[in-house]
Amino acid sequence: MMNKSSRSVLTFKGGIAPEGNGKDMSSAIPTRNAPLLERYRVLLQENAGKPPKPVVAKGDKVKKYQLIAAADGFVSANLHAPTSGEVVGIVRVPGPMGLMTEAIEIAADGEDSGDAPFAPLDWSKASPQELLARVADAGLVGMGGASFPTHVKLTIPPGKKVDTLILNGAECEPYLTADHRLLLENGEALLRGALTFGRILGVENISIGVEINKIDAIEYLSRIAADCGVRIVPLEVRYPQGSEKHLIRAIAGREVPSGGLPADAGCVVQNVGTAVALDNAVRLGIPLVERIVTVTGEVVRNPGNWRLRIGTPVIKAIELADGVLCEPGKLILGGPMMGFAQRSFEIPVAKNTSGILLLPPRVSMNYMPTECIRCGRCVQGCPMHLMPCLLATAIEGDRYDLAAQNHVMDCIECGSCAYVCPAHRPLVQHFRRAKAELRSRNRK
Repeated sequence: MMNKSSRSVLTFKGGIAPEGNGKDMSSAIPTRNAPLLERYRVLLQENAGKPPKPVVAKGDKVKKYQLIAAADGFVSANLHAPTSGEVVGIVRVPGPMGLMTEAIEIAADGEDSGDAPFAPLDWSKASPQELLARVADAGLVGMGGASFPTHVKLTIPPGKKVDTLILNGAECEPYLTADHRLLLENGEALLRGALTFGRILGVENISIGVEINKIDAIEYLSRIAADCGVRIVPLEVRYPQGSEKHLIRAIAGREVPSGGLPADAGCVVQNVGTAVALDNAVRLGIPLVERIVTVTGEVVRNPGNWRLRIGTPVIKAIELADGVLCEPGKLILGGPMMGFAQRSFEIPVAKNTSGILLLPPRVSMNYMPTECIRCGRCVQGCPMHLMPCLLATAIEGDRYDLAAQNHVMDCIECGSCAYVCPAHRPLVQHFRRAKAELRSRNRK
């Protein structure tokens, strides 16, 4: 039974409802633990900001959970060994952004041995400062995709006041069901993590937003959260419901100002996976070395969700799903709307890898764009209330000044405009190019 205060279904204005979201392929299948592999390649750049510096070298023996790379500055995050073994070296591997990048390669010794590096804490008695330090020590990052270091998000800038914490359990991207399984299988850890976040921030107004296509998770969480003060909020199935700004609008009824941060609206938003990782770090004393990943798509033989260690090659994850039925047309890390297409199956799973999606050629073809027909569908679909058609025209004419004046920097690159565009115009690519150009000019 839902909490009385959360019976209404909330949402925001704009956005889209993609047809055939593919979640039924994996949502009902319990999470499975992946077997130990012979080697792992842990990407150094697993967080937004500066990558950490390796503290191990070729030939070093490491234990599971041991620190292998230390945060290099405030906006950085520690990395820990996903298993015990020997460091093969710092190698170059395909990265998720299409470039070769550095990774620490570990040859597993098969023992998977290692003790928790941190002493367990009682979240209700530890000080906010102790808990915040544990967040940084454990290498927590946003696990919804952005991978921003969690301790940074929890450090509220001077002059700003936060009174509301929102946990993102919407999982609005088609195909992805990792968070859905986490809600069902790790509900008590999630609630402890939510309360721990609340203690760090000094707030008691805590909500977890979940789309109503996960009604089983809403009912379960509402039942176990009845006495702990955490509100479970049903949300309309609407993309991009899981965006920070739109969660704040739907749940708190507040607007994040243009160019502002959630703290400007008195809110902090965290992913539900990050909350469970926080509970593990505080209650068990273990760092973030694994996560639930959806392996799915029409060409995957047996889609499902697996608990994978960071550094697992994508090809090994696909093998857990019994391989593919035919040659895939596209490999995407993440969901089909905001995920990134990949060129290699050797890319390692990182802390923010929510999904491994394989699409058939028939739905991954490249369309030839035509001229804008001024239908206005992109304007109706834009959740940020921008004018995508006019922005694209300005950018095509290299009028970046006009793009800036019309708030292109507020675009969250959700892809709603491109999804509904009958002319198949590359709108998101235009906006990314403009934002990169404007940032480059501001640095000069």
